[in-house]
Amino acid sequence: MKAHGTVHKYGDNVDTDVIIPARYLNTTNPKELAEKCMEDIDPAFVNRVKKGDIIVANKNFGCGSSREHAPIAIKASGISCVIAESFARIFYRNSINIGLPIIECKEAADEIEAGDDVKIDFDSGIIYDVTKGKTFKGQPFPEFMQRIIKAEGLINYINS
Repeated sequence: MKAHGTVHKYGDNVDTDVIIPARYLNTTNPKELAEKCMEDIDPAFVNRVKKGDIIVANKNFGCGSSREHAPIAIKASGISCVIAESFARIFYRNSINIGLPIIECKEAADEIEAGDDVKIDFDSGIIYDVTKGKTFKGQPFPEFMQRIIKAEGLINYINS
């Protein structure tokens, strides 16, 4: 599996309340959640994001409540992968469960900037910043996690 897109960059401690504000939790419809994704931290996000784009953040991405709405909103917005120095544990698991690829890589999180063109090979964990001509080694997904992501989430994987 591979991803290729333009980077949207965020800092430390991006919590689930800014990924999808609590006032929109009255729906589980992915399209509706995507329309409000990142609204409180980056109001222009929904107008800029394109299918295949990538979020890069620093430490503790997805902290806060354990709501599945946050990774659903990110995935439905068109984001193909989130790269961060670290993820909140429950966000990490929820992302895999709904089929959103995420990769931990401190060096990539530190050096990749907003607007960079980035390619990711999930099999190897290689992250290539095309804009800067730099390569980073992230943690590749184990094969079983890749199968869950390819199936678009745990439920689909179990049912296939």
